[in-house]
Amino acid sequence: MDIQNILRHLKQLENKTHINPSRSFMIEEAVGNREAIISESGALATWTPRESTGRSPKDTLIVKDEKTAQYVDWDSPNNIPLDRETFNMLTEDALRYLSEAPVLYETQRVIGADPSFALPVKTVTTHALAALFTDNMFRPVPENIDRSIFAKEQFILLHVPYQKLDSCKYEGRLRTLTDSELAVRRAGEKNPCHTTDMAIAMDFERKIGVIIGSAYMGSMKKMLFTVMNYLLPFHNILPLHCSANEGKEGDTALLLGLSGTGKTTLSADPKRKLLGDDEHGWSDYGIANFENGCYAKMIDITETKEPEIYRAVMHRDDYRNHGSIVENAMIYPNGKFDFFDPRFTPNSRASYPLRYLTNIKTSSTGGHPKNILFLTADAYGVLPPVAKLNREQTMLWFLLGYTSKLAGTETGVTEPQATFSRFFGQPFMPLNPDIYAGMLGKKMNEHQTDVYLINTGWTGGPYGTGRRINLKYTRAMVDAALSGKLKNVEYTYDPLFHLNIPKEVPGVPSEILIPEKTWKDKKAYKKTAEKLARLFAEAFDKNYGNKNIDPSVAAQCPGK
Repeated sequence: MDIQNILRHLKQLENKTHINPSRSFMIEEAVGNREAIISESGALATWTPRESTGRSPKDTLIVKDEKTAQYVDWDSPNNIPLDRETFNMLTEDALRYLSEAPVLYETQRVIGADPSFALPVKTVTTHALAALFTDNMFRPVPENIDRSIFAKEQFILLHVPYQKLDSCKYEGRLRTLTDSELAVRRAGEKNPCHTTDMAIAMDFERKIGVIIGSAYMGSMKKMLFTVMNYLLPFHNILPLHCSANEGKEGDTALLLGLSGTGKTTLSADPKRKLLGDDEHGWSDYGIANFENGCYAKMIDITETKEPEIYRAVMHRDDYRNHGSIVENAMIYPNGKFDFFDPRFTPNSRASYPLRYLTNIKTSSTGGHPKNILFLTADAYGVLPPVAKLNREQTMLWFLLGYTSKLAGTETGVTEPQATFSRFFGQPFMPLNPDIYAGMLGKKMNEHQTDVYLINTGWTGGPYGTGRRINLKYTRAMVDAALSGKLKNVEYTYDPLFHLNIPKEVPGVPSEILIPEKTWKDKKAYKKTAEKLARLFAEAFDKNYGNKNIDPSVAAQCPGK
């Protein structure tokens, strides 16, 4: 089924479709349809089924065709191939579910703040709350959309969050559920087939997306980002999973880091305007945010710890004007949230427009980045709190995307565990890795961008023995990097991790800059450092042993 057939089918449904409804109408519909309730502040609260409290990577599928067979990294566990025949079946099922729904909602938005590469997106959904989510997260269509490289195209997203697939129909075509997944299938459901009843599927080349059975609203956001991360490199635009901000002199900085590394905290700098907090494209014109809003984690949030996010979600307003959506958080009968209760899920989220933040750049675009920060939270306590990276080191750390899990955060985790997610966002970067890494190295050279590694993790020992690096010192290191104060200072070279460590940073005690000096037990430091270096080498060999990686980049891997 091609785009034209889908459009003809949707045309037939227009008599029951609210096309580009107003924001207040979508809010009223969501409340009236009992898709959400009104909290004390006016924000909307909603809950999804247990199987939809987060992404479902095993059900996220990519059509494998002649072009994607060549360019998508099918060795990655995150890129699961789907044949076009099965995708067409999913599309037909989605259209049937939409036809059976009493009312539909359609929004027409774009992904990308720069009109030169904004991707038009038509989302058709059975739920007003989902349409409101696209209003929060996707951008209005600009008047000059005809400038876009995608001006004559559009991506169509068919969204049916609460319907389920016929498992028997897809047996042998979609994945088989595990025993534990079967055990939590909806109570009372008698299904002789053990196939999944959920699909988040995308066809890059025909620009069609289908979501059936996943009520987690992040599935929409992440699908469109994955699509952009596939499409843009073919137009010499590097997509990056990062936050971005801009200083008073117009200098743009990018911050890349996995969950728990401090990306949101450090990018929310009162001295710098925020462009966006999650996904950006680096084109020949500079940096542009993909989205119109934020999708922030809410677990354990307080106004003191994250004032910008908290106020964006919890500011008081008439609910018809508010529109922030809090997903899967505990709420009491009086309408108050309890963000410290993780019983339903620790992955409670809130979506809200960027304009609800106080210190933003409204265009969400900026010049070529002067600085890039790679953030890691090293729970082993052996990486320096700040290091300057050359081109080859940058590409290596970009390929590996290191951080670490903490002991006690997951069942069975009793000591720090190294985590590697290439490009600091592996699940959403589908192309072969040398494409993204090569583009980053090229753009660094073209625009003389400086890159720094910032470790927000532990010092003086691993987690449980050492202590978290003081946020005051981390902010001082970030300020020094972004202001250019680290460009010409004297550095010490670490031969094990291949890092250049500054001998001094304004406002930071020099004794914490060299990790070994902060450990009382030097033998324990050496043993732990060598262990982490081996983990780097093993991760590199596992993920890139058969890839076309520049030998000068491979040589920068710790443990090699």
